[in-house]
Amino acid sequence: MLETTKPLSYANVLSMKDLGADEVMDMIREAQQFKAGKEIQLKRPVYAANLFFESSTRTHTSFEVAERKLGLQVVNFDPSNSSVNKGETMGDTVKTFQALGVDVVAIRDRKNEYYNDLVNDPHIHLGIANGGDGSGEHPSQSLLDMMTIYEEFGHFDGLKVAIVGDLTHSRVARSNMEVLNKLGAEVYFGGPEKWFNNEFAEYGTWMPVDDLVEKVDVMMFLRVQHERLDASENSTFTASKYNAAYGLTEERESRMKNHAIIMHPAPVNRGVEIADSLVECDRSRIFTQMANGVFIRMAIMASMLRYRGLIDED
Repeated sequence: MLETTKPLSYANVLSMKDLGADEVMDMIREAQQFKAGKEIQLKRPVYAANLFFESSTRTHTSFEVAERKLGLQVVNFDPSNSSVNKGETMGDTVKTFQALGVDVVAIRDRKNEYYNDLVNDPHIHLGIANGGDGSGEHPSQSLLDMMTIYEEFGHFDGLKVAIVGDLTHSRVARSNMEVLNKLGAEVYFGGPEKWFNNEFAEYGTWMPVDDLVEKVDVMMFLRVQHERLDASENSTFTASKYNAAYGLTEERESRMKNHAIIMHPAPVNRGVEIADSLVECDRSRIFTQMANGVFIRMAIMASMLRYRGLIDED
């Protein structure tokens, strides 16, 4: 039987820094209830929009599926055909959707902490879920990762989790190192050492991937974000060399603990960070993460609807 959880109520869900360990666990438990079939009743028709100014498959679609499962009406938005191309600011775009009756939005943008301008604007009062801000944070991805780990192990205390890859440019790494520390896990880092700096050292230790595969319970790999690398880094990058030095090869996978799992926020570059044969192996939880993303985003959206008094829970 699933644990009951107190009703979650947040004006916005923007950063893992805003959530304590208990709040993260409450979010996971409500997501598990949605996964088990929980439904909500809305007091009136509720409208959502997903304003993605940066490319996305999983997060964008996952938010939309979550919204539809909650019974929300989803308003389409295509930035390539919007007034953003005429110079409209993000703030005015959000205010436009608000004026048209939209209650909650999920937003992704290339700018780190884009949401500060929005939440500090006294004329914006709809709910905002951060779908990823530049190389800053990705709270919904972090929460679905925590849900996946919790479902696997039933706890976090003392778990050893390695985050391996392009740390410098990864919002996932930043969100996850923050929350894993709060939950009591031991965090390790791997990948090119040039992408490991004091920001990450505050949360965990860097180790060669050959040592990590034998030590940790969770191997979490990250994509090399070529779109954020400079021309010189991209010109010298070789997929085969990266895989040999830092990727999960079949030989490395064979040395993992029997119970250890493989994770990746995706999209996966097969044969680069993870061998093609391992993306869907028995250890892999990559597609489980994607499935859990819908239920976590249902919990996020429900919390913002509850804050606005739009859920009938009598």
